[in-house]
Order: sequence, then C-alpha cells, then structure tokens
Amino acid sequence: MQNSSYNLSKQKNPSMSEHDFRRFSNLIYEECGVKISSTKKTMLTSRLTKRLRLQDITSFSEYYDYVTSRQGRSKELVHMINVVTTNKTDFFREPKHLDFLLKNCLPDLFQSKPMNLLKRLNVWSAGCSSGEEPYTIAMVLKEFFSKQRIGDFSILATDISTRVLETAERGIYPEKIVLPIPPNFKHKFLMRGKNSQKGLFRIVPELRNRVRFERLNLIEGNVFGIKTIMDIIFCRNVIIYFDRQTQIKLFKKFYNQLIPGGYLFIGHSETLNGINDQFVTVAISVYRKPI
Repeated sequence: MQNSSYNLSKQKNPSMSEHDFRRFSNLIYEECGVKISSTKKTMLTSRLTKRLRLQDITSFSEYYDYVTSRQGRSKELVHMINVVTTNKTDFFREPKHLDFLLKNCLPDLFQSKPMNLLKRLNVWSAGCSSGEEPYTIAMVLKEFFSKQRIGDFSILATDISTRVLETAERGIYPEKIVLPIPPNFKHKFLMRGKNSQKGLFRIVPELRNRVRFERLNLIEGNVFGIKTIMDIIFCRNVIIYFDRQTQIKLFKKFYNQLIPGGYLFIGHSETLNGINDQFVTVAISVYRKPI
C-alpha cells in the first residue's frame, strides 16, 4: 500500500482535453444547474484531480466514464458535485436583510396570520452551505420570539453538497469564522471549546435543534418535494451560478413553496427582473408573494 500511494502522489497531474471539459461542464449543468465557462477549466481540472487520485484513476476520460456509469452515479457523483460547487458564506452576512426581517417581515407576518397559525414560523435557508446563514437566522428569530413571548420557529437548511452539510450539522466553527457574530449573541448562543477544543465554538443545542439540515438539489424536478409551505425563504448568492432558464424555473418553484404574503430574500447582487414577475418587490433583493 505504501508503494502504491507513493507512486500515485508522484504522478503528474493529468490534463483535461477540450472534449472532456465539455463533457464534464455539460454533466455538471445537467446535474446541478451550474454553468462552468471555459475560463474555469483550470479550476475544474484542479478540483476533479483530487477525485481521480482518490479513485486511483489516471485520466479524465476514464473518470467521466466511471462517474456516469450506474455504479458511479450511485457512489461517486455526489462527491464530484461536492468538489465542483462553490460554498462561500459568513455569519451575519448582508445585515440589512436581518434588519428588514426584524423591523418589517416578522411584524407583517404576525399581523397577517391568524393567531392560531403563529405557533410556528417556517423558514427555509436554500443553499445553506456550512450553516452560517441558518444559524444566523436562528439567533435573530430566537431573540425575536423571546421578546414576543408567543410562537416558535423551525428552519429547514438545504444544500447540494454533503461535505458542507456535515460541517453545518456539527455546528462547530473556529474563532475567525464566528467573529462577525455580535458579542451578546456569542454569549447566548455559542459554547467555547476547552482543552483540545480551544479556539473552537459550537452553536448551543437550543439552536441546533431548531435547524434541520437536508441534502436537496434545487433544480431537480418541477417541485422541491418539501411538504412544509414556508413563511420565509432565503436563497442568497445562489442563482448567480445558474443560467436564465434555470433561474426562471427555480423561482416559479419558490413562489409555489411560499404562503400568500410570504417573503423571499435573495443576494444583494441578484435580481428577479426578467426572471419572475409574480413576486412584489418590497426592498432591495427582498420580495413578497401577494396575499
């Protein structure tokens, strides 16, 4: 085993032909809706090389044949998607959204929903990456409901990458990652690691229990297959990786997944102009389904 491992590490990185690049970019688009332009060929080559080495495969052509085979689709495809998808997120990212959530969104939902339906607010973080977004939302909602003394909430957090979902479910982050969290929230919602865990922080069980993580491919099928109709959906900085046709299909599904009067948050650099005219714009990158 040692010689085999040594020889594999000494091999030159395989090169990706234009033919193989087109095949992989088409496969990735078909499976998760992400368009990979020719300018990202080097990036794709680098990321897939890791999978070739782990599978002891020496060429991209052979790897493509494997990942599209029946066995490869069941065992390897999800790992390929893990390495090619981009996952960038932060705690308390785009804070203006959180201000709008507290000052406008939640009060409006409270006024528009009958009291008997206010027992639980259903929120979805679509494209949750390693968990910073849904845990941020959970902190804000926990604070809000504590002051209201009525109702509760649950958060569904989904991503296509099993790798980031594993990190999210653990809820453990190094100090540099939790820096954006306000001090009072750190005190309430983080546990500080000791001894061998020094420098690490974990989300308190009270919040972790309110967030359910699941793998979901947003572009698969005509419906999401989620039974719960949502009050609020966050899908921020996700659609920039999709083409227009995929975006149109996606936001039609989001529209159907929301209650009348429900809110949709997208990234500050994103817009629904030319994509969906069913939603009503209520703030920058914030939309509402008409009541």
